[in-house]
Formats: sequence, C-alpha cells, structure tokens
Amino acid sequence: MSLQVEKLEKNMAKLTVETSAEELENALQKAYLKNRGSIALPGFRKGKAPRKVVEKMYGAGVFYEDAANILIPEAYTKEVEGSELDLVSQPEIDVVQIEAGKPFIFTAEVALKPEVTLGEYKGVEVPKQVIEVTEEEIQAEVDKERENNSRIINVDDRAAAQGDIVVLDYEGFVEGVAFEGGKGENHELTIGSGSFIPGFEEALIGSKIDEDVDVNVIFPEEYQEEKLAGKPAVFKCKVHEIKVKELPEADDDFAKDVSEFDTLDEYMDNIKKDLTEKKEKEAKKAKETAAIEKAVENAEMEVPDPMVAEQVKQMAEDFSRRIQSQGLTIEQYFQFTGMTAEKFMEQMKPEALKRIQNSLVLEAVAKAEDIQASDEKLEEEIVKMAQTYKMEVDKLKELMGDNEINQLKQDLAIQEAVALISEAAVEV
Repeated sequence: MSLQVEKLEKNMAKLTVETSAEELENALQKAYLKNRGSIALPGFRKGKAPRKVVEKMYGAGVFYEDAANILIPEAYTKEVEGSELDLVSQPEIDVVQIEAGKPFIFTAEVALKPEVTLGEYKGVEVPKQVIEVTEEEIQAEVDKERENNSRIINVDDRAAAQGDIVVLDYEGFVEGVAFEGGKGENHELTIGSGSFIPGFEEALIGSKIDEDVDVNVIFPEEYQEEKLAGKPAVFKCKVHEIKVKELPEADDDFAKDVSEFDTLDEYMDNIKKDLTEKKEKEAKKAKETAAIEKAVENAEMEVPDPMVAEQVKQMAEDFSRRIQSQGLTIEQYFQFTGMTAEKFMEQMKPEALKRIQNSLVLEAVAKAEDIQASDEKLEEEIVKMAQTYKMEVDKLKELMGDNEINQLKQDLAIQEAVALISEAAVEV
C-alpha cells in the first residue's frame, strides 16, 4: 500500500492511494461472500454458485463496487493516519483502477488545514466601551417588573382605548367575499400591539361592548398571502369584552413584594448594580470580539471551500438539534419561514468562514506565544464540568479519553490567547 500527495491550489490536496492486487482479491472475495446468499443461478442452489461462475455470468466487475467500498475506508484511514497531513474535510473519492489481478488505485481530494501568517495581534486598536446605566434603563426594569405583577380587570363603563385588551369576533371580506383564515372568535387582542395588519387595531378605538364595527383596512403589498397583498378588506367585528391591565404602584410596598429590599430606592440601586455588571460583561465580550476581528484582519490565510462547507454542515446540524429540542423539525422551520435548505446553507457561509478564521488565528497565537494549559487549569476545568454534569470528578476522568483531554487543553489555551489579545488591545 502506498500514498502519493499532490498539493493543489487554495490548500487542497489530491491523495493517490494504491493497494496491492492481493488486497483487492481479498476484498473481492469478501464482496462475493457478502452477496452470494442472494444469488441464484441455474444448476446451483441459491447462495451456492461459485464466484467464478457468478463473474462469468454477470461480468468480471460484478463485485467491484462492493470491493471498492470495503477497501477504500480501510486504506484511506490507514494511509492518512500514517502521514503528517492535517485534513479538514471529507474526501471526494475517485476510483482510478480496479481490475482483478492488478493493484487497486483511487484518489481522494481533500482540504488541508491552512497555515496562518500572523500580523499584529498585540496592541490592536478597538472602539472604547462606555459603561453607563441611565435612569431610563432602571425605570424600564422597574416597569417590566410592574408588568409581571399586573392584574387584568374588566371595564364595562367606557369604550375601548389604546392599550386595552379586547375580546372580539371578526370576519374578513375582500370584494364582499369571506377569505380563508380571516375569521376568529373570542380572540384576545391588545390595541396597539401591532399584531394585526396596520389600521385594524386603531379602528377598534372607541368601540363599545356588543357593538358591531366595520374595520376597513388595506393589506400590505408585501403581505405573505399573495392573494390578499395590496387589497382593501372589510372586517366585521363585535367586541365582547374590554379589559385593562392594572399595574401596581412603584413604591416601598412594591419593592418588598418583588425583592429582598425594604425600600424602592434600595431596590432601584440593586437594579443599577445588576445592569452595570451586565454591561461590564457585554463590554468585555465586545472588546474581545473587536480585538480578535482586528487580529484576523491583520493575518493571512487561505481557507479552502470544503473546510467552510464542513463548518456550515456542523452549524446546520447544531441548529437542527436546537429547534428539535423546541418541538420543531428543520422541515417545519423551512416551511414556516419560506426558507430552502440551499438558501439556509448559503446564508451560513459568512459566519462559518468567520468562525474558522477566528479559530485558526487563535491557535496560531497560542502556538506563537507558547501558551499551554497548566495541570492546575485543566483540573479546575474538569471539576467545573463534573459539577455541571453532576458527576464525581474521578468518574468523569475515567470517561474522558486522550482525545477529549487534549481537546480540553487546546480549548483552555485558546481562551488564554483570547485574553492575551483582548488585554493588550488599546481602546480608542
């Protein structure tokens, strides 16, 4: 068995793998044994026809495809593992020669991990992060908590107003004809929420309980249902109930009810503290992101297309798993959003490329700075993981193989590289 490597453009390589005629013969025999149970020839019981007879009847190449499928994974894996190649994509296989009595030859076109030439990564300039919590932001948090603790009360002594919740029946007509999906009964709608087409909610202002109201609207030109887009419509409505959301007063009693504090001032001071901490974390993350972007801009690398395709595939699989955990299949997501698999994958390419470039640059920085995770750091991380998974540390270590440990060390080194670039960045 032998391997020849031909370097191609843009970090691609063509690997030519050759196995011996004897190895091909062994694969052909395995293919025959795998398939003979389903072969019936005149004069032989099913599954008992000799291989030579089968090949004479169906042609010498009858078992070639199965033999190739047996040989290729084994030969490819063996040759790649024995080389120093750092492959970052699945191979595109092409069979060059397959004939009994001759060596089996195939090629595999693969992407190689790009080499990175680092530019400036220490002292890069990034936008200055301003951390400020305004009175408006604090009040917004208070109001949000008031909303969470509000109560709904019925109103029967006035007409519907902005912000009210109305319970209504409605049916829509275009050119006097009711259209599909345009009818609802006992529907709860907040006036001003913007959940209905423009003009609908505003037209309900001033309506009274049990009063028939004709709402005249025009469907937006970009409306999702093409048959209705841009057309005038009349919705015949009847309001059954009018409700209003009553919010508690923002006072000391409110603060005691929703927090551990005795006064509203103490409660608001704590909100300010929490918002400040949140903004500090966001600012730190923003600085890291900007500094890494600068380091990537200053570096040189050529990322092969198949490497990006692999990253896109991984991201798509991760996304699919996330929405499945929410009870939605990827097919349903495409149906609801009008997205196609091809468009979805295409939209992911820029982010996939960015992730690859970030990872390559950070790895290069860790190597250039000789950053290595210490045993203490590694132990700390394993302890955190054990706590997360609610496992004993020793049990988790038993389950982690060398590959997992090495990957964890690399991840920790990358984190230190991020910290190094970010801390050295200059805010302007």
